[in-house]
Amino acid sequence: MEDQRIISGKNEQEVWPLIEANLKTDEFTYDVLIEQNGKRIQLYIDIDPGGGFEGGSEYTQLKSPLPVNNDFRFAIHHQGFIDSVGKFFGMQDVDTGYPEFDKSVLVETNDKEKVHQLFADADVREIFSTLEDFNLGIHTHHVEDSEVSHPWLEFYTDVAIDDTEQLRLIYHGFCKILQRLHD
Repeated sequence: MEDQRIISGKNEQEVWPLIEANLKTDEFTYDVLIEQNGKRIQLYIDIDPGGGFEGGSEYTQLKSPLPVNNDFRFAIHHQGFIDSVGKFFGMQDVDTGYPEFDKSVLVETNDKEKVHQLFADADVREIFSTLEDFNLGIHTHHVEDSEVSHPWLEFYTDVAIDDTEQLRLIYHGFCKILQRLHD
């Protein structure tokens, strides 16, 4: 396995051309640590073609640590047919106050107002409302051999996104949310 690449820059405009130049669509694994504006973001794309009786798998993940004192939590994912049936039978999700966004995604949170602020940017709502089969939220990871847990902002989809335009849009939306969580 190849070592993790590191790309650094002050902002998205500086780091993205480096990511794009570094992303080779013929690789099965792409792992880069992006150091941007004092934040660390891991971009990981994996394709396992399988073999024999195995069907293979693929995914794309973005993740970044958040301040430890952050107890805000949220999770969103694309609203599919099963979710529509679940809503009919009383499954609960939060109404963000953005009707078109609420039609496309399911949101769970411990702070409805903060989610409303987090998705105040129409471009960010557009990016995540048009995606399918994804999860975006804050997840807690426990530090080994310790009682310490650490929150991370994570985006995950079970698709290896190698279209650089689509990947940049997702990265852009992820960075905007990450910045709002650090403000």
